[in-house]
Amino acid sequence: MHALTLSDYEAVMTPNYGVPSRIIREGRGVHVTDVDGDTYLDMAGGIAVSAMGHCHPELVAALVAQANRVWHLSNTLANEPAIALAKALTEVTFADRVFFANSGAEANEAALKLARRAAFNECGPEKHEIICFENAFHGRTLFTVSAGGQPKYREGFGPLPGGFIHIPFNECAPFERAISEKTCAVMVEVVQGEGGVRPICPTLLEKIRIACDRVGARLIIDEVQTGMGRTGRLFGYQHHDITPDIVTSAKSLGCGFPIAAMLANEATAQHFTLGSHGSTYGGNPMGCAVALKALELINQPEMLSHVERVGAHLQAGLNALNTKYGLFERVRGRGLLLGCVLKPEFHGRAGELVKAALDLKMLCLIAGPNVLRLAPPLILSQANVDDALSRFDQIFARFEKDPA
Repeated sequence: MHALTLSDYEAVMTPNYGVPSRIIREGRGVHVTDVDGDTYLDMAGGIAVSAMGHCHPELVAALVAQANRVWHLSNTLANEPAIALAKALTEVTFADRVFFANSGAEANEAALKLARRAAFNECGPEKHEIICFENAFHGRTLFTVSAGGQPKYREGFGPLPGGFIHIPFNECAPFERAISEKTCAVMVEVVQGEGGVRPICPTLLEKIRIACDRVGARLIIDEVQTGMGRTGRLFGYQHHDITPDIVTSAKSLGCGFPIAAMLANEATAQHFTLGSHGSTYGGNPMGCAVALKALELINQPEMLSHVERVGAHLQAGLNALNTKYGLFERVRGRGLLLGCVLKPEFHGRAGELVKAALDLKMLCLIAGPNVLRLAPPLILSQANVDDALSRFDQIFARFEKDPA
């Protein structure tokens, strides 16, 4: 077989991703190497997925060991890794029950269906409205793009599921006007990832919890991007003095192996009665084995404090560079999920920064056209941060001198 190229990619893949700029052959730790032998510092983490870096030896060992036992069983049978992982997740969170899926969208789909079913069973069909937030992102299924607050992801796919109310993020008054006895759930991110790396206002989150209790609605927290240590706590909601009814997790849950989970309290979970929902691959033994090891590695005080410490060092360094170059309104986020918000005169140019970083052998992300997003592996060292900041110094200097 001839060496595969980007021309091959363009010829056989659907065009929804465009044509990537590189073909990556392997990764180790916080670096990846392309087919030409060039090595890149990974400050993107596969979009907040590769929490323990690439090919972490303990995760590889867990995968190989399970691969030599059993790969797949239908959900008419149980498997040990799924039971062990569900038990471990309930021990370290609010949750009593776990449903496994394969992606964040599927976990969020399950959460939305569960909230609707619970409200239907308890109050009837009138209690079906779901409050969501502008600029939120919850996945690409029809149900989750309907929940998401970014119209560009919904355009051309209608008719869409109804019953969603979208309100401004981090504004209490619109929320208080929107919630009612018809509300069955409020779905929110503790840090909007795709929506610009915007942390939630603690006051709003407290008001959501109180209002949900008042009207008998479920609080769903989407932790697909913020979960598994990303913010310096195992889950982002744990920074706040509230308890959700449902939490979704994916991305870093399997550190790159496709697995997702929906966590729920007993009163909510009981509404997923026999046959009401399912997933062929949900609870896959290999995914669960990897996630169980990932949970063990991430949920350590040393690891979580490392995330906070290294994240603070990265944020401080970016702020120092911003003092020097003045490109950003602010650098925001939590732990190792950070967003650099471009000033109005640079709006629309975040993608240029990502391209410039790639030219200097560093992988970065955007969160919309105006925000440079960083979501590197949690194992990033202070030396790695200093390396990244040195490269950003060069990138920002060139960007400043090259007006659009």
